[in-house]
Amino acid sequence: MSNELDKYMLGQELIDGDHKELFKLVYKSYDIILDKFSLDKYDKIVDVIEELRGYTIYHFNREEELMLEMKYNKFFSHKVQHIEFIKKLEDINLNDIDKDQEKYIKELLDFVLDWIQNHILYMDSQFVDFYNTQIKKI
Repeated sequence: MSNELDKYMLGQELIDGDHKELFKLVYKSYDIILDKFSLDKYDKIVDVIEELRGYTIYHFNREEELMLEMKYNKFFSHKVQHIEFIKKLEDINLNDIDKDQEKYIKELLDFVLDWIQNHILYMDSQFVDFYNTQIKKI
């Protein structure tokens, strides 16, 4: 897993560590898809959704605290993206999962992976650049 995640490591230990945990949850979702022995995956899907919700809230709070501490000038636009992502996770209708479990987890995985990758490479990398510039001034 490490080599494929290298391009998402930004050089800020706290943020990189949290991102690794988020990717672990993505891989856990992928494992659910690959599990051909479980016919009913509902409980596993709900568990990973709950883990993802909890961990993203935890991570976003840590990241936002660091941004405020560093007086990041793009804090609010960054926070809006966090809010929108969490809202998407909170809006998940658990009844929809049972309609087609495989399709549901694949769509969720695609959404989460795409969002995380784009957010890290664009928004988070901008913050880490700002962070590194500020640290050099101290």
